[in-house]
Amino acid sequence: MKKILVPTDFSDHAKYALRVAAQIARKNGGEIFLLHMLELPHQAGDAIGSGHDLPEIMLFKNAAINRLEDLMDDECLEGLKVSEIIQFELAFEGIMNISKKNDVDLIVMGSHGASGFKEMFIGSNAEKVVRNSDIPVLIIKKEAGDFEVNKFVFASDFSEEIKKPFSKVVEFANKFDAELFLVMINTPSSFKPTHVAQEIMKDFIASFSINKYSTHIYNDVNVESGVLNFTNHIDADLIGMSTHGRKGLAHFFNGSISEDLVNHAVKPVVTFKI
Repeated sequence: MKKILVPTDFSDHAKYALRVAAQIARKNGGEIFLLHMLELPHQAGDAIGSGHDLPEIMLFKNAAINRLEDLMDDECLEGLKVSEIIQFELAFEGIMNISKKNDVDLIVMGSHGASGFKEMFIGSNAEKVVRNSDIPVLIIKKEAGDFEVNKFVFASDFSEEIKKPFSKVVEFANKFDAELFLVMINTPSSFKPTHVAQEIMKDFIASFSINKYSTHIYNDVNVESGVLNFTNHIDADLIGMSTHGRKGLAHFFNGSISEDLVNHAVKPVVTFKI
């Protein structure tokens, strides 16, 4: 976690994310890429594409520069290496491009979540990044104060395909010296007897070196409710999930538990792409 990308729209939730990112960077000797995307009016975008300068473009850019400079004065960034980036691009596309260009290790984003029609038809940039990012994405939902991860819940079915992203989960937990609570959620539609679930988890973790961990089986009506209820039950600090990155109709019909958690969890959520 040496290179951390923090997209900002200057909202309170983005500031919460920046302060968490600063703490992570400080603990790991890392640096921060502070990114603001300028989504310009259509005519301004046409002007950029044709190589013309418009006063409006400079106005937007200068305003963004001033706000970034103000953000750079936040005491949480004192002593850290921070690169300011302003990009003329759609927010989601810019976040993806900048993260790849700078070989980023972690994206930290603020999100207020969504519900109802907004969630179904519009979604959020946080959801899109979670669905598509090849690197871990940490979503911050509220002001954290001191960001400490003592109890880290990772929910999974512990199938073979999870082993690749799980190596990053272990690295994340070990970095924070956190206890990893590995939980399999049993639901009516996907029920496993306790001895079967325990054997699956035992075989899964055998090839990993985890500093501190425990295994759990939790029964609930669905996976999302199970993760949230188990997290609240042990008063965990962070929820971890892997995501398939479904797109198009597959995403519409199947949904994504990780994206649902990004929307509905109060605790921070970190996702790892399968």
